[in-house]
Amino acid sequence: MAEALEVEGRDVELAKLVPLNERHIDLEKSRGYRKILCSIRAVGLIEPLCVFEEDGRYVILDGYLRYMACKQLGMDRVPCLVHGTKEAYTYNRMVNQLSGYQEMRMLRKALEKLEESEIAEVFGLKTIRYRLSPTLLKKVHADVAKAFEEDLISRNAARELACVKPERQAEIVREMRRNGEYSLKFIRAQILKTDPQDRLPGALKRMAWTKDAVRQKELVESLREAEQQHDFYTGLYRQYTTDLLRMVPYVRAVITNPRMAEYLDEHHPSVLRDFRGIVIEPDPE
Repeated sequence: MAEALEVEGRDVELAKLVPLNERHIDLEKSRGYRKILCSIRAVGLIEPLCVFEEDGRYVILDGYLRYMACKQLGMDRVPCLVHGTKEAYTYNRMVNQLSGYQEMRMLRKALEKLEESEIAEVFGLKTIRYRLSPTLLKKVHADVAKAFEEDLISRNAARELACVKPERQAEIVREMRRNGEYSLKFIRAQILKTDPQDRLPGALKRMAWTKDAVRQKELVESLREAEQQHDFYTGLYRQYTTDLLRMVPYVRAVITNPRMAEYLDEHHPSVLRDFRGIVIEPDPE
């Protein structure tokens, strides 16, 4: 059985903590830092720092922003997970951020048990009402909700898509996926391109950008450029598939020739692999 990793929970004096590397972060402008600061101020430090002991000091492996927040709040001691060696700690590079849709559901659930002011304080906000949008999902097409849930579009983007009828919303989402373009600029250009009968005038009038003629012209121009770019890459792909189809008979003749296949295998194995990849379809999973 593998030996258990040496990790110990311990309250450590803040003065004995030192960062592993100096990080140049503008803490005053960092939204993530402000949220951590407000959270610790409201409910304390929930997630311990990860450190290892060296020459009487504790070097921070993970939790630099939490350390800076505790320092700013004047805390004397903080909970830490002390690792036996620096190498014993595995950095988590697969942190899953909440999507806008998941955050919205989480906040609505939290409101069932906590006051809005308490939740807003933890997030470092004056209010969280604008983040909840309880009626937003009722106004948008299922495809928009799915894109929101996948964190492809922002809450503001979903709100602006609600300015057109659901069927048109679905069309815009399909265009976004087809072009791989999910920016607010692209969405607004698509809204401007929408036929008047598919718009919701009352909702659209509330959007400030719709009153700026210059801005509207820029949006339409950006849409035209995006469509031209899509047409360009579509043309390249079609040419590629045509060339590939023409190449297959020749490549098949090469790799089915024993002498040619033997020569390639001996002198150019990577080329032979590529040739086989062109001719032989992968087994379906």
